[in-house]
Amino acid sequence: MSTKDLLTGLQNRYLQWRFGAIDDDGPIGKRGEQAAARYLRQNGLLVLAESESDRAGEIDIIAVEPKKRLLVFVEVKTLATTKPGHPADRVDEMKQGRITRAALRYLKRKNLVGSACRFDVIAIWWPNEWEGPRKIEHYESAFEAVGDFQMY
Repeated sequence: MSTKDLLTGLQNRYLQWRFGAIDDDGPIGKRGEQAAARYLRQNGLLVLAESESDRAGEIDIIAVEPKKRLLVFVEVKTLATTKPGHPADRVDEMKQGRITRAALRYLKRKNLVGSACRFDVIAIWWPNEWEGPRKIEHYESAFEAVGDFQMY
């Protein structure tokens, strides 16, 4: 084993310990969510929940930005191809409405209605199944609450 391979292995083990593991055998969407959660932790956010769902829908990641005392609802879109198109384009108005409804139900369940929050999108390109993500883009405040159940 070369020194470079040893250092890469040690770095990966540290990242798993410090920021969360990525299941290399899992589906691409799940790996994308795990990579996004790791990315958020590395950038100072506290991840409260992953794949939070109820009858209103699913929220991929719920995090807190401690410095701003802000609740962050994150939608993760992962593409396993290099074909044209942006992963974030898949978060259309209908999807935004489902995320908004699920976020409002979460806020009600946790007695957090009235808390400051935002909706982010993380786009991930993961073209090679056996290697880590090639590119991660984080769009803060990607959309406002939409639909009949808009938040204030």
